[in-house]
Amino acid sequence: MPRDAAAPPSRPLRADARRNVDRIVAAAGALIAEHGADASLEEVARRAQVGSATLHRHFPSRQALLEAVFRDRVQALCAKARDLLAEQDPGRALSTWLHAVGAHAVANRGLGTSLMRDAEEPALGETCHDMITEAGDALLARAREAGAVRPEITIGRLLKLVGAIALATEQDVDGPAEADLLIAIAIEGVCVR
Repeated sequence: MPRDAAAPPSRPLRADARRNVDRIVAAAGALIAEHGADASLEEVARRAQVGSATLHRHFPSRQALLEAVFRDRVQALCAKARDLLAEQDPGRALSTWLHAVGAHAVANRGLGTSLMRDAEEPALGETCHDMITEAGDALLARAREAGAVRPEITIGRLLKLVGAIALATEQDVDGPAEADLLIAIAIEGVCVR
């Protein structure tokens, strides 16, 4: 997935620089999942096995790095939705994706709030929300056509529900497992019997 948010648009990154950016974004994502959006940039550099100067060359601010992590995660979530469109059982495909959305939200641990508070790119949150909504709406439409969900269910309602569950569990010792269980319980309420 493209992660050139901090790179100049006129010049593509060299292969070694691309690997550094990928390692930095991966390390930042792991640290955010463990410690929240205020994770140490020095620890990000250490885990990515790059120097602090390399981190700051690619991501001149904490905000730029956070935006790259968030954009990367949203792109992965949307790619998963596209892949699930081929699933034979549209209800199961929607359920699988909602669980992935929950895991995404729990792993973000304050990332969304931090991004909206200090936004360098104000449209990022709106763009990412639109991408997730569009991806989920395609899965919901298939599930609705198959009679797998009640007709009054909307993607907006499902995303609010999953977001609320993620927010309620992100500080739990085992937040991802708790969120997954609560999402499973909630999905039972949206499935047609």
